[in-house]
Amino acid sequence: MLPLFDTPPSPHKPQNPELDRKSSFGSLKPYLPRTWLIFFVLFLQIILLLIARNYHISTAVIIPQHLPEVAAITAVDGGDTECPSGKVFVYNLPHFFNTELLENCHELNPWGSRCDTYSNDGLGRPATKLAGVIPESLTGAWYWTDQFASEIIYHNRMLNYRCRTLDPESATAYYIPLYAGLAVGKYLWTNNYTAEDRDLHCHTMLKWVHDQPYWKKSNGWDHFITMGRITWDFRRSKDDDWGSRCIYLPGMRNITRLLIERNSWDYFDVGVPYPTGFHPTSPSDVETWQEFVRTRTRTTLFCFAGATRGLIKNDFRGLLLNQCYNSSGSCRVVDCGGSKCSNGTSLILESFLGSDFCLQPRGDSFTRRSIFDCMIAGSIPVFFWNRTAYSQYEWFLPGQPESYSVYIDKNDVLNGKSIKGVLESFGKDEVRKMREKVIQYIPRIVYAKPHQGLKGMKDAFDLAVEGVLNRIKDQEREGFKW
Repeated sequence: MLPLFDTPPSPHKPQNPELDRKSSFGSLKPYLPRTWLIFFVLFLQIILLLIARNYHISTAVIIPQHLPEVAAITAVDGGDTECPSGKVFVYNLPHFFNTELLENCHELNPWGSRCDTYSNDGLGRPATKLAGVIPESLTGAWYWTDQFASEIIYHNRMLNYRCRTLDPESATAYYIPLYAGLAVGKYLWTNNYTAEDRDLHCHTMLKWVHDQPYWKKSNGWDHFITMGRITWDFRRSKDDDWGSRCIYLPGMRNITRLLIERNSWDYFDVGVPYPTGFHPTSPSDVETWQEFVRTRTRTTLFCFAGATRGLIKNDFRGLLLNQCYNSSGSCRVVDCGGSKCSNGTSLILESFLGSDFCLQPRGDSFTRRSIFDCMIAGSIPVFFWNRTAYSQYEWFLPGQPESYSVYIDKNDVLNGKSIKGVLESFGKDEVRKMREKVIQYIPRIVYAKPHQGLKGMKDAFDLAVEGVLNRIKDQEREGFKW
């Protein structure tokens, strides 16, 4: 039978409501003084708040405490024999400094979303259009990787680095996973932001790191960071100038900085290879690629991929293009005016694969990613400035420049020297030896796809971190000078 009430009466309902209410009211009497005390405290707080509003309140930047921290990925803590140079502790920075920037990837560029660009842990979209250009077995190792993706790549690798330690007391070095390049990049092409906006992430990171006990014991000498743009993007002198002043901020002085272009006169700047599209998954991938470029039939003496700088008087790239066009049958040109050479085309790689030499003038700064695209394709780079490579990437390239490259002084070219004439002077055996040296160094200038790296083979990441660890140990030696 259904109940007569929608809700059954409470078994504890008082039988005498009037008596119950009286008792309840009476039960408050002992607590009346406490109630008045609470009211008094609240009133006092309101008065103090009103008074405080008349005083200056500091506007110091506060790190958002509600942001989740970077997820720690437990790596194999290598032993002393596996990590003779020491181990690295990775700071667990709040997401504000790194992954939150990626989560807002649609805001990183004023012209469009960068979400595809930095997908796949920074490697970008798979390079599907290279099918038929590269060996079929290696199609999964190629991506349209952005030249400014190194902060993401290094962070992911560092979290899984074989010589990462979760015990800061046992660390030789401390890694700061700030995405300084991504943070400032979105402010570089617009005037809608202040100098403080451009410096915010770096300034706030330094405040956070300086509060850590491991910073205080060395004043930053054993700390390092990856900054995914050229050094000049972080060296703003005046508020109205380009970039941020991250490197010039107090407290940044002693931190070793891994950059795709360094200031050759700054000891703490270390040049590391630009990310390219080739991310091998195993040593056999590297060996397969090396054999592919070694046996490649090259039908052109030299090539140039680039665009003129029309606003620059006596534009050097324009001179190179003219020499190429005038060297009928000997030079292959890829004119990158507009967006012809943007990620998503195989033109540049095909050009490098088909040429003995590739011309590498300075880019918008002294270096350019094309250096590494060229060398990975087994083409011999031709430089016109010493600072384009020789004083940039000493940890990664051969110590004898003539063993893998050709140098033609820019002034000689400006005075009419024939590039074709210089390159034709090299015999076939000389070209073969230089190419073999380039091919030998391919593992040192690529970033592997696995987060754990290539077992038994060191890539650019391994060499960079080992170089940092070794220089920190050098600094500990008595009488060290930098």
